[in-house]
Amino acid sequence: MNHGALTDAHRPFPAGPRSLLEGFWRGRRLIGQLIKREVLGRYRGSIMGVAWSFLYPILMLAVYTFVFSVVFEAKWPGLLEGQSKSRFALLLFIGVIAHGLIAEVLIRAPGLIVANANYVKKVVFPLETLGWGLVGSAAFHSSISIAILLAAKWLLEGSVPATALWLPLILLPLGFFALGMTWLLSSLGVFIRDIGQITSVLSTVLMFLAPVFYPIAALPESFRPWVYANPLTLVIEQSRAALFANAAPDAMPLLRYYVISIVFMAFGYWWFQKSRRGFADVL
Repeated sequence: MNHGALTDAHRPFPAGPRSLLEGFWRGRRLIGQLIKREVLGRYRGSIMGVAWSFLYPILMLAVYTFVFSVVFEAKWPGLLEGQSKSRFALLLFIGVIAHGLIAEVLIRAPGLIVANANYVKKVVFPLETLGWGLVGSAAFHSSISIAILLAAKWLLEGSVPATALWLPLILLPLGFFALGMTWLLSSLGVFIRDIGQITSVLSTVLMFLAPVFYPIAALPESFRPWVYANPLTLVIEQSRAALFANAAPDAMPLLRYYVISIVFMAFGYWWFQKSRRGFADVL
């Protein structure tokens, strides 16, 4: 056993916001490599390779458009209802993109450290960068899906409003939240292997308790607080308003969401750094 590596694994690790930022800056090149590894690794061995990251959302959007606009002839009630038959599918796709980012974290984060146990036991490695790599990969695929959504809106409805430029600002705090969740779940997954089973169910619950398939206005008043408590809700609602109602973000709710997501990210990092001293004992 490498006594030096074991000693290093048991030392206290800085867990404050400053170390979070400094760690990101020091490890930025490694984080870039991890994101690349995550993206390429998903399609390793497939004939199409990374092209699937473009083809998959295109195929899904085509399916949604056919099913909801042709088969069901679904209409989105309220202010976002449009003349295009494909409007329902486009509105739904925004929710699918937001949920997809969180779902990838919920499904993969619990096994992240376990799957990279060699970094815990054998070498001095900034384990927190694995979280950046996972969320960065999820953000990469979400960005491609957003680009496809914008292209589809232009092709199907003839225009993309200037307010679509607000989308990165609206979606960014969801990335912060996902990062905090990654650090929290990856740490818990080392000690409680059942976490992965729980988060798979939670992913489905979050999808149906968010306005992915319906507008909030369609819900009874008594159910709305549960939907607003979902971290996906604000992002989905404001993204739809920016893209289909030519509306700038509602500043105060978005600011509160930034504060909450950044605090949660800092908490997830703190938890990860405090608990990682026990990783080597378990793995």
